[in-house]
Formats: sequence, C-alpha cells, structure tokens
Amino acid sequence: MSALVDVGLIDDVKRFGAADVSACFSCGQCTAMCPLSSNDGTFPRRLIRYAQVGMKDALLSSKELWTCFYCGECSDTCPTQADPGGFMAAARRYAIASYDKTRLAKTMYTKPVLGTLIALVLAAFFALFMYREHGPQHASALKLFDFIPEPLIHYTGVAVMALVGLAGLAGILSAARSIAKKEGLSLGSVVGRGAGKAWWSALWTESLGQKRYRSDCQTAQEASPWYRKRWLIHAMTMWGFLGLFAATIIDYGLALIHVKPTGAEVPIWYPVRLLGTLAGLALIYGTTMLIVDRLRKANRSASDSTFADWLLLTLLWITGVTGFGIELALYLPHAPAWGYWVFLVHVSIAMELMLLLPFTKFAHAIYRPVALFFVARGKEKEAGPG
Repeated sequence: MSALVDVGLIDDVKRFGAADVSACFSCGQCTAMCPLSSNDGTFPRRLIRYAQVGMKDALLSSKELWTCFYCGECSDTCPTQADPGGFMAAARRYAIASYDKTRLAKTMYTKPVLGTLIALVLAAFFALFMYREHGPQHASALKLFDFIPEPLIHYTGVAVMALVGLAGLAGILSAARSIAKKEGLSLGSVVGRGAGKAWWSALWTESLGQKRYRSDCQTAQEASPWYRKRWLIHAMTMWGFLGLFAATIIDYGLALIHVKPTGAEVPIWYPVRLLGTLAGLALIYGTTMLIVDRLRKANRSASDSTFADWLLLTLLWITGVTGFGIELALYLPHAPAWGYWVFLVHVSIAMELMLLLPFTKFAHAIYRPVALFFVARGKEKEAGPG
C-alpha cells in the first residue's frame, strides 16, 4: 500500500513551535528515557520520523501523539538537542489545527498578531452586545444580576455552546475516524461492546484522574513540593473550570424551577455556592501557578508556550478572578458600582472563553480522551478474549 508524502510537513509542524528535529537520527535515547514509552520501543521517535519523511496521515492518526504529557526527560537527555518533547507538543497543536475545519485554530497558533486582534474583537463584541441591553444599577446587591438581562445571557450562552459543540464534534469525528482506521477498528467501536470500560479508562482514569501523569511522570516532578507538582496544577485548572461550569448550569437550573433566583444571597455552605467557590479557588490557583511557571520557564513544558496557550490561561484567570469579584459584590450591604462592570467583564470573557475552547490548548481535553480510548481498546485487542 502506498502512502502520500507531504514534503513540507516538517516545515508546517515547525510553524506550531517545534524545534528543528532534523538533527534526530533515531538513536532511541528518547524512547529509553520516556517513562510513558510502551513495549514496542518506537515511541516517540516513530512520530518524529513520520514528520521527517512527510507522512502526514500517519502522524495525524497516531494515538500515541496524545499519550505524551511532555515530562521533558526525552528533551533533557537528547544527545543532538533535537527536543523531541517540544516536537510532540507542536505536533499536537498541528493536529488540533488539522482536525479543525474552520482554520481558526491554525490562526490562533501560528499568527499571534491576528490571533490577538480576534481575541480583542470577540471580547469587545460580547461586552457591547450585552451592554446595549443593560438595566439600571440598583443599590441592592440582589439586583446585580438584573444589570444584564438573564434571558440574554442564557440564550447567548446556548448559541455559543451550540457553535462550540458543532466545532468540537466535527473535530472529534475527524480524529476518531483517522485513528480508528489506522488501528484497524470501526468507528462504531466507540459505542460497541466493551466501549464503556475503555471510555472509563480514557475519561476518568487517564484524563480526569491523570493516573499516568501522577505516577509515570514523577521523575520530572519529584524535586518540587507537593503544591507545585505539575500534575496537581494541571488538575486544579481542569477541575476548577469543570466545577465552575457545573455550578453555573446547576444554578441556572435551580432558577428555572424556582428553587433559588440566580445571584440570590445564600450561605457559603449552600451546595451550589460552595461548589462554585471551591472550583473558583482551584481555577485561580492552577492558572496562577501555570502563568508563574511560564514566566519563570520553570520546566520544559513551561518554556514552550505559544500565544494560544497564553490566551487560554489569561481568559481562565480573568474568569476566575471576576467571578470572585461578583461574589464579593453580592455579599456587600450595597451593590458597589464596580460590581456591575466586573459582572459585564465576567460574562463577556466567559462567553469568549467558551467560544474559543476548541481552538486553543484546551482542545487537548477533547482529543486526548478520544486517543486514550483507542489506547485502551488496543490493549483489549492485544489481550484477546478472556
């Protein structure tokens, strides 16, 4: 069977932040040092070879592309300084852009000036769109959520989530189809017999529980105190975002069935408020530590940041901080004037954040579980029946 060769593949991947891996001569040092390398003895150097010889389809359909957590040991010990870890990170960005049919992800990753302009325009659009329907500023904090009409926020959010869902689903199908084809599995295997166990492994054990990141990547993190462990910072950011998202959905649901009005003053231990508070703290801690690590270039992964990475962290951090600003304004005896503007900023940035999720680094949360699902399926296939 012949394979199409893209002679410009290596140059395309470099545009997404990869080092010059032409120095790699497949010595196997990265494979020997990688704590995540499987028994086949070709990870990650096989993927580097795909890029060197222009095997684009093989690269994009490799589930191993997403099993890398960028521990950095391969790059630290590479005898030719080819930076295989940096290449893997860039290749994942390249894959995200390739799965995305809108080409927005490619723009955000490779054209920082245009990406900045897009981000600013989106933020301004949502802010102006919300503000044009604003209500009066009341002295009572309970009226804070009347400043921007709740139905407007709700229906705008639904529209944004629908767009994100369509873009994400298109990317997922593209990734799943290519990986399944390479693995000799049908696309129907994602819901077939045994799929539940594989999805549990991919979503909970690996992605949300970060089992291998915590256990197999410890060498690169063992010198750090527990509160600066990379896996913990990553988990706090991810769980913080998911917790805030869940709290927002639940809060709206309670208002819809007339249990609690949105923004009503309730004790801090009220379940939804407690969930939002803890999730907000986790998100702010995680994003702050990630920003600090990137400014200090504390590790290999932190020193390899792109505009899209910075944009995601900035939007997440602003969302978390403004959320606490709103909470503070709600508990003050009188609603401060700044509370209304913080509320507007929070809603606008949250909308932008949701809209850009499939096109920034957060897209890892979409594609990694899909790839890890096929990793689990592959292990089942190797083990055979019984």
